[in-house]
Amino acid sequence: MPFIDRTEAGRRLARRLDSLRGEDVVVVGLPRGGVPVAFEVARALAAPLDVIVVRKLGVPHQPELALGAIGEGDVRVINERIRGEARVTSAELSALERSERAELRCRVTRFRAGRDRIPLTGRTALIVDDGVATGSTARAACQVARAQGAARVVIAVPVGAADALTALREDADEVVCLETPAWFASVGQWYRQFPQTSDQEVTELLHRAAQQRPEPAVAAVGGSDPPLCDKDVTVVADRVRLSGHLFVPEEPVGVVVFAHGSGSSRHSPRNRYVASVLNEARLGTLLFDLLTPDEELDRDRVFDIGLLAHRLVDVTSWLSTRPETAGLPIGYFGASTGAAAALWASTDPRADVRSVVSRGGRPDLAGQRLDAVMTPTLLIVGGHDDLVLQLNRRAQAAMPCESELAVVAGATHLFEEPGALQQVAAMARDWFASHLTNAPSSSTS
Repeated sequence: MPFIDRTEAGRRLARRLDSLRGEDVVVVGLPRGGVPVAFEVARALAAPLDVIVVRKLGVPHQPELALGAIGEGDVRVINERIRGEARVTSAELSALERSERAELRCRVTRFRAGRDRIPLTGRTALIVDDGVATGSTARAACQVARAQGAARVVIAVPVGAADALTALREDADEVVCLETPAWFASVGQWYRQFPQTSDQEVTELLHRAAQQRPEPAVAAVGGSDPPLCDKDVTVVADRVRLSGHLFVPEEPVGVVVFAHGSGSSRHSPRNRYVASVLNEARLGTLLFDLLTPDEELDRDRVFDIGLLAHRLVDVTSWLSTRPETAGLPIGYFGASTGAAAALWASTDPRADVRSVVSRGGRPDLAGQRLDAVMTPTLLIVGGHDDLVLQLNRRAQAAMPCESELAVVAGATHLFEEPGALQQVAAMARDWFASHLTNAPSSSTS
């Protein structure tokens, strides 16, 4: 499941689109589901946000076949080939357009609430949706953007069907898509949380974008400058090459190393979401794999906490040699077995670690090392994760350090319940902000 929700998808998409920063771009979301994604992209690019309201013109008696589309400003785009093959008369086309134009006006009035459309003439129209299944709406939006004078049209989506993306390249100058699954049935299947977006939510997001100067959300944390580092890295630890991704915002106040649990990796959507929230608080993040792909198949290695901790220490030492992170205070964020490795590593004198956060962790697996943990530690557990909650309580009692046990009410082990992961991210952000820096914690999650 690559995306938590539309907000997280928008933040991830924004990173891919950072090359558009500084261009004359208007971000336009496709109502309704595309607008929450577009809102995050617009914030990250410091670009204005608008919507393209389009209505497909379907062939009479075969409405799923589009013969064209209409948009604001009396824009009408007609595929004359399809019109000719379907033998649609001028009278039929006029009647169809009158009907759809009335609905379009209603939607424009509802979404814009009296605000004028942002002109696209001579500018780059960055059209954003939450995903592409057939591409018909996105293609219509491209055509409407062209008719409204856009000099360049870019389509950007978090996920899409391969054939639909191929078709979109006929209408867009560029198509950007983060995930193109081999098997694709619907957009919603690629989101953990995919509620219907309401008209009110669209209106509120447009209002927020119009009233406030856009603030960077992912790609330019802490200012209009790009991040110091945002790239895949390879770290040699314990004589093996480990893959990771390092993100360091402009003017960083610390860096957090993620230690993933058994069966997880640097691609974990939960940890990537938490990392994005930390990035907003000007904290760098390193997400990396403690084991190689072959080692992950070896159960003994998966639960060799000493081995995982040793590699974590090596990676921590590597960070101290990087120009982007040298001298920054370091924290650990561990999940499941990764939490045990983080606590074990924090006792190693080579690792100058200021704080540890455990998400649904197994600190008990750190064994006798627990009584040597002196690093301030936050243990976050779901209220319905009964066994893990008991194990965390016992581990906390064994640790002599400053510690806190935070229970997320109603949450299970993976924090899949609505709002649960957001609480985890906010708790982690505040803990690191308190223990890694003297800066006040952010509240932008």
